[in-house]
Amino acid sequence: MTTDGKVCRCPHHSMMPIFAIAFGLVFLLGAMDVLTARVVSIAWPIIVIAAGLSKLTSKMCSCCGMHSPKMQGM
Repeated sequence: MTTDGKVCRCPHHSMMPIFAIAFGLVFLLGAMDVLTARVVSIAWPIIVIAAGLSKLTSKMCSCCGMHSPKMQGM
């Protein structure tokens, strides 16, 4: 995110891309037989749950003043 030409440094802005990369890596390593099918079948739901929890628990953005949907109703 950017505000007034500045790059946002809030960690919650980079969490979803990190989870997407981890999600892709799990499947790539599974396809390359680096990870077993059992590990892949356990890892991908954990990554999705972690991404959801990260989004759910994110608070107000201190850099750009944006609120998460959870905080807007308060």
